[in-house]
Amino acid sequence: MTTPIPNPQGQPGLLLLGTVWPEKAVEAFRQFFAVHRFEKMADLNQAALAQIGPGIKAVATGFVPGLPGPVMAALPALQAIAVDGVGTDLVDMAQAHKRGIAVMTEAGAPIITHDVADMAMALLLAVKRRVVFNNQWVRSGDWAAKGLPPLGSSLSGCKMGLAGFGHIGQAIARRAAAAEMTIAYWQRHQVPQSPHPFMATLLELAQWADVLVLAMPATAATRGIVNGAVLEALGEQGVLINIARGALVDEQALIAALAGGRLAGAGLDVFDHEPAINPAFLMLQNTVLSPHQASATFKDRLDTALDCLGKLKAFFKLG
Repeated sequence: MTTPIPNPQGQPGLLLLGTVWPEKAVEAFRQFFAVHRFEKMADLNQAALAQIGPGIKAVATGFVPGLPGPVMAALPALQAIAVDGVGTDLVDMAQAHKRGIAVMTEAGAPIITHDVADMAMALLLAVKRRVVFNNQWVRSGDWAAKGLPPLGSSLSGCKMGLAGFGHIGQAIARRAAAAEMTIAYWQRHQVPQSPHPFMATLLELAQWADVLVLAMPATAATRGIVNGAVLEALGEQGVLINIARGALVDEQALIAALAGGRLAGAGLDVFDHEPAINPAFLMLQNTVLSPHQASATFKDRLDTALDCLGKLKAFFKLG
């Protein structure tokens, strides 16, 4: 925790949570808000909340740690929450709605859209072209000792199924089309005038696809939606890419399919219960694993932080 600065101007109190905030953005926040910064939620204990809670009118937080219900409840003057991310999984949305607290996210922000779409393609290439495996093959001396490694697979001609076809899903589709892949999608509603076919169910999409990419929100209704039946439909030559949320996947079914050769590979940027991921993932050679970094670029972090500030300034009519 940093020491709160004096507030002689009577600026609105702002609780700044998480580690996603570049120092340049923090200084910008301090021009308009009395900032109370906590990088670790463990430091935001009851004593700290009792001291600063009554004066907090706004919260800016990353997807992690979000804003848990007990912390929100200790902020009686809270009016607005800005999330530096596209999801509200870790924000107590029921309490926010009940109290009339505005919740703003970065959903649709161009920089997040592009960076996450890039990561989806990076994971796909890494799995299909065996980039991580080949890197280790060279570093271990196996190239000299054993010759060339096993062949990878082409993207060209592959069928990509997108589960979720919002801003990020459509950005992934544009990149996949440039790689000469065929694209179809599934979500709750068909997108008018899309050049890509719409599948009626996720199972139908998985049966059609060579690669299934998850780009949809995690909700109570979508938890574990990628289950054993979906993975079986994707098949032993299929690849799963997840840049959305770990909760979408039945991880036990996924691990069993990967270990048993019923799925060719997976590229995963997100996991259930992250960062304490299931250790069975670490033993699988047909996976590429990333620590929730799809939007983690220098430009993204600064641009989205300043956008969060802009949203809060507009809400409070500041500057």
